[in-house]
Amino acid sequence: MSFIIEDNQIYFTRQGETVKISACGKNCIRFQASPNCRIDEQNWTLMPQKTEAAARAEDDYAVLETGEMSVKIYNSGKVVFYRNGKKILEEKPELTFGAQIRNYRSVSSGLWKARVTFEPNEGEHFYGLGHEANGCFDLKGCTVDLRHVNAKCTIPFVYSSLGYGFLWNMPSTGRCELAHNRTRWTSDCARQIDYVVIGGTPREVSSSLADLTGHAPKMPHWATGFWQSRLRYETQDEVISVAKRCKELGIPLSVIVIDYFHWTEQGDYKFDPKYWQSPKKMADELHEMGIKLVVSMWPTINENSENYRKMLDNNMLIRTASGTNKLFDFYGPQALIDATNPETRKFVWKKLKENYIDNGVDALWFDEAEPEIHPEHFDNLVMSAGRGDEVALLYPYYYSKLAYDGFKEMGRDDIVTLARCAYTGAQKFGTLVWSGDIPSTFESLAAQVKSGLNMAMCAIPWWTTDIGGFYGGDASSEYFRELIVRWFQYGVFCPVTRLHGNRAGQDRTRGIIEPTGGGNELWSFGGDVFKILKDLTLLRENLRPYVEKHMEIASKTGAPVMRPMFFDYPDDEECYTAGEQYMFGDDILFAPIVHRAQTEKTVYLPDGDWIFTRTKETYRGGKTYTLGAKINEFIAFVKKGADIINIF
Repeated sequence: MSFIIEDNQIYFTRQGETVKISACGKNCIRFQASPNCRIDEQNWTLMPQKTEAAARAEDDYAVLETGEMSVKIYNSGKVVFYRNGKKILEEKPELTFGAQIRNYRSVSSGLWKARVTFEPNEGEHFYGLGHEANGCFDLKGCTVDLRHVNAKCTIPFVYSSLGYGFLWNMPSTGRCELAHNRTRWTSDCARQIDYVVIGGTPREVSSSLADLTGHAPKMPHWATGFWQSRLRYETQDEVISVAKRCKELGIPLSVIVIDYFHWTEQGDYKFDPKYWQSPKKMADELHEMGIKLVVSMWPTINENSENYRKMLDNNMLIRTASGTNKLFDFYGPQALIDATNPETRKFVWKKLKENYIDNGVDALWFDEAEPEIHPEHFDNLVMSAGRGDEVALLYPYYYSKLAYDGFKEMGRDDIVTLARCAYTGAQKFGTLVWSGDIPSTFESLAAQVKSGLNMAMCAIPWWTTDIGGFYGGDASSEYFRELIVRWFQYGVFCPVTRLHGNRAGQDRTRGIIEPTGGGNELWSFGGDVFKILKDLTLLRENLRPYVEKHMEIASKTGAPVMRPMFFDYPDDEECYTAGEQYMFGDDILFAPIVHRAQTEKTVYLPDGDWIFTRTKETYRGGKTYTLGAKINEFIAFVKKGADIINIF
C-alpha cells in the first residue's frame, strides 16, 4: 500500500485496486477506483473544472483539500469526506476488522459489478435521482433501481440535507440504497467506481452540478406558454381547426403537438401524405396564428421502413449479444436506433430535417427515449458506446444530442426537445423532460409533485407532466373533471404548462391500427371546467415574464424554476419535509391541491411576510396555516414586496 501525491492529486495502490482522488470543481472532490489497477479517464458526461487544491500524505493516510471540502483516505482504503471540518460521508466496511472497503466481482474481461457502501447519518434527508412516481419526497429509506423505463428517468445524483451532493458518475444500470442502516451504490457493469462529492447549500451545489454537467440554455419565449396536445390529431385539417378554435375562444395557445402514427411507417420519419397533404402549408398557417408546431418521433424501426436496411447494414441499430435485434413489440417487432453512434445521429437527423424541419416543424418530441425494451436484459444490448448494462443510462443523452447538434448546424438557438427520459448533462441540449405515461388519478398527481421536486435537484430545470395524466381519464366523469382542474392549477406553476393525454371514448376520423382517444381540448370537459381552465391559461400567459426571468436564472446559475422549499430555506428543518408545496421562482410559494374532494390545505410558510394571492392578506412566516380552496381556487403566496402580486 502506498500514497503518491502528484499535481495535488492522491494516487493510492493496494492489492487488487488503484485509486485516484482529485478536485474537479468548486468544492468538488472526485473519487475513482479500479480493480483493473489503472484509472481510465471515462468522463462520460462529466466536464471536470480546474480548481485549486492541496494534497499531502501522512504516515497512515493522505488528505486532499479544496475550498470548504476535504477527504482523507486511510491505508485500509477507507475514505471519509468533510465539509468545513465536519464529517459528512464515511465509507462503511462490509466485514469485521474494517475489511472489505468497496466490492468488485468480475462480469467480463475488464468489466466488474462494483459497489461502495457508506455509513448512515441520523436525521439525514436525500433528494434527487431523477423522477419516479414512488410517492416519496425525502428518499431516505428508499431503494431505487438505476435504470430508465417509461415514467422513470434515472439521474444518479442525490442532495443530502447535511450539505453535500453525490454524483454517481457511471452510466451503467445498478441500484441505489438510501437505507437506514447504510447508503450503498451498486453498478451492474463498469470498469471502475467513479463518483463526485459536492459541498454546499442546495443553491451552491446546483450551481456546481450545472458547471460539471452543463447549463441549460435560455428557454425560448414560445416554450413558456400553453402547450396543447392529445392522443392524437389524425389529420392536418384537425390540427388547424383546433388552433383556430383556440384563437376564436381567446385561449392563448403557444404550441400544438402532433403525436405518433402520423407517419407512413415506424422508422420512416415523415408525414403520411394521405392525411398530411401539405405539412409546410399547415406549419405556415400555424405560424401566422403565433403557434409553434412540435411533432413526435420514436426510435423504433422495423423491416417495412424504407430506412431499415441501410441502418442495419451500417450498424446504426442497437444490436444484441444473442437473439433478435427486435427489442420492442408495438404493432409488430421493432428494432431501435443506436443513438450513441454518431453516424446514426447524422443519418436520422438528415431524415428529420428533410421531412419535418424543412417543412416548418419547430421542435421535436422524442418519445420512447429510454429506450423502452422488453425484456429489460440490458446485458444483452450492444451499442456503439459499449455493452448495454455498462452504458444504458447514456441513451437519452445522445438521443437529445441528435436534435441539438442538427439544429445548431442550422444556426438555430431556440432549441427545445421534449423527451420522455434524460441523463446527467442532457439539460445542455435543450431537453424538456416529461414524466412519461402516468395514470389519470389523484394519487398520480400527488406523486408527480414530489417527483418533479426531486428532478429539480438534478440540474435539469426543464420538466413537466401530462396535465390530467396520460391514461385512464374519462372526460365525461365528475372525477376526471375535478382532477383536470387541480392538475391544470399545478401545471400553471410548472416549468412548462402542457396538456396531454389519452382520454376515454373514441374520436377517430380515420381507420388506423392505433386507436385515438377522445377530445382533450379545454372545451372537452364541460362549460364550467372550460371557464376555469381558460382563466388558468390566461394566468400562465401573464406569468410568462416571471417564468422567463427565472428560466434565464436557471440557465446562468443552475437554480431550477420549480424547487423544494429547502432550496431557498436550507436552515429551516420544516422545509425538508414539505413535499406538497414548493417555490416557483424566488417569489411564489405554491401549494397544489392533490386529493379528491379536497377544499382546504395546511401550508407551512417559512420566515418572512407572505401575501395570499386570492385575498391579498399578509401572513407571517414561520407558521402553518389552513386555507380553503374551492374547485376554482388554488393556494399560492407571494413574498411581500415582490412586484408580481398584481398578476393574480
